[in-house]
Amino acid sequence: MPKGSPELTEARREEIINACEKLYQTMSFKEITIKEIGNATSFTRTSIYNYFQTKEEIFLALLKREYELWIASLRRTMERVETMTRDEFASMLAHSLEERAQLLKILSMNHYDMETGSRPEHLAAFKVAYGEAIRTVEAGLDKYFPAMTTAEKQAFVYTFFPFLFGIYPYTYVTEKQRAAMEEAGVDYVSLSIYELTYRCVKKLLEVER
Repeated sequence: MPKGSPELTEARREEIINACEKLYQTMSFKEITIKEIGNATSFTRTSIYNYFQTKEEIFLALLKREYELWIASLRRTMERVETMTRDEFASMLAHSLEERAQLLKILSMNHYDMETGSRPEHLAAFKVAYGEAIRTVEAGLDKYFPAMTTAEKQAFVYTFFPFLFGIYPYTYVTEKQRAAMEEAGVDYVSLSIYELTYRCVKKLLEVER
């Protein structure tokens, strides 16, 4: 770990993550390198290795931050709203993810490689945020649907969170992908993040019987 105040260390880490985030707006995960990220920071590229050893660690830190922002958004809503119907809860979750397209974009990558390419301490820090996301959604189920059993809540969580990995590819389709599906005779229905999430959560909460 580099010498310096905790504030400086955190500021450097955030600058690296921000540089990665900015590059990810116009470049793919495969195209982005440590060199590219270093060129977008105010310090030398070799200094990055004092904070992150691989680009996978940087992306994992960005994903961790995205989870934390999502958690904060959910908690603000849940603190403000005392009761919700199943329809309202589905809408709330859908809107919260609509605002976090980047979270869904990163999740759509090869998550396994991102985790295996990171050191244990980085992976553990990420898992803390991931675990908090699960507990926050569970807290919403506890608050708004107290009649749900433990098994029902567990079934919701272990269907909903894997579902998040596939939202982005279904809602952001390139012209190349669209043309290929047309040529292959595959029908494609364009849905937004909100629509796809809303339908899934409604089903999981058995709104439509």
